[in-house]
This record gives sequence, C-alpha cells and structure tokens, in this order.
Amino acid sequence: MRPQKNPRPPLTAKMVIQAVGKVLRKSKTKPNGKKPPVEEKKQYVEPEFTKTRVVDFDLKELVVLPREIDLNEWLASNTTTFFNLINLQYSTISEFCTGETCQAMTACSTIYYWYDERGKKTKCTAPQYVDFVMSLCQKLVTDEEIFPTKYGKEFPNSFESLVKKICRYLFHVLAHLYWAHFKETVALDLHGHLNTLYAHFIVFVREFNLIDPKETCIMDDLSEILCSPVPSPAPSSAAPAPSPSSQNHVTER
Repeated sequence: MRPQKNPRPPLTAKMVIQAVGKVLRKSKTKPNGKKPPVEEKKQYVEPEFTKTRVVDFDLKELVVLPREIDLNEWLASNTTTFFNLINLQYSTISEFCTGETCQAMTACSTIYYWYDERGKKTKCTAPQYVDFVMSLCQKLVTDEEIFPTKYGKEFPNSFESLVKKICRYLFHVLAHLYWAHFKETVALDLHGHLNTLYAHFIVFVREFNLIDPKETCIMDDLSEILCSPVPSPAPSSAAPAPSPSSQNHVTER
C-alpha cells in the first residue's frame, strides 16, 4: 500500500503576497542580478522648495574676508560655525537616518567610504559615517594646537589642509541630507534653514577654494539655484537636466 502524501497546505494571503513579490522583483532585475538604474526625481531643486530661504540677501557679503581680520582666524571662525550648524541640522532628522534606511553614505550617484587614519577604506552606514565625520571635526576644532583661541598662538602649517578636509566631510553630510532626507526636512518645515545653510556654506568654500569643484559637482544643479543673489522664477534659470549616463553612473569616493 502506497503511503498517502501529506495534503498541500492551503494558500494564505501572506503566501500569495510573497509569491507576487518574488515575481515582481525578478521582472525588474537584470540577468546579472543588479537592478537597472532608476532616474531619481530631485525634489530639492523644484522651485516650490528652493524659493524658501531664511534670508534673501547676497550671501557673498557674509563670507568676504574683512580687512582687519587674519585669514586663518576667519577660516577657523567660519569652519567652527559651519560644523556646529550642520551638526545641528543633521540632528533634526537623525532618527530617520538609520542603518536600515541608509545602509550606505550616499548622495546622488555617489557612495562615500570612510578612510581611517591609516588610510583603510571602510564602507559604513550613513549614521556611522556622519558620526565619524562629526567626531573628527569636533576633535580638530577643539584642539588648541590646530584651532588656537589664545592671543599670540600661531596656526600650524597644516591648518589650511585640515580646514579643507573638514569642509569636504561637511559637504558630504549636506549632500546626504538633501538626497536621502529632504522629505523629512520639508515635513519638519526646516528646508528653508537647510537651503540657507547650504548656500552660505557653498559660497564660503568657493570664496576660499576649500573644496575641489569635482567633489561638489554632484550638487551643482542645486548650488547654482541657491547661490544666485536673487532667485529667478524664469524657466530659463532652471539648471539643465544631467545626461542619463551621468545619472546612471555610480561613483565611489
């Protein structure tokens, strides 16, 4: 006598959803297992949001070196201020930036890797990367040997290169805020603050050549809109759309 087969369990709604999900995932996946690139819509460059600022005057007036101020003193003061403001801006959405929601430090088509003091390259989640950035910046700006606050104390020869390093990392944080957390920023009604902070920062680093333009080019569309002295509603002022090849290419830094 042949043994009876176990009866097939009845289909449940959960089983059906899982099966459909597998089919959909397969249909959207190339043979090599990689999902095809998807053109992301940049909400943060839409006029509805870029027109919102905290101030509406020419920010260049704020960054030009005053005649009576030493260049290094001016760089130190502004760099410390930007560190504190960007750290504060990130803290407003930090609960949404988790290891699950942001498994890599991304901005546009770029993935940022962290390099430790020995130059070891490490891929980490966005919150880990931001924590590394803020910890390093905090260590540098509070070091009396690098950012002296006492009268007569000289700045080190490496000061400018360290300022450039800080600014480059802070830019990564700003770019990630726009790329991954702009919706949350809008929901909190803080996009005006973010726009003003970003524009002020970009105008500052451009004025003193603190970041390589190749580093900031991923946000050029936003920069050209926000850094204009007077925002123009004319359609011709809109930044040109990047080519499909540039959107689909993923850069690692």
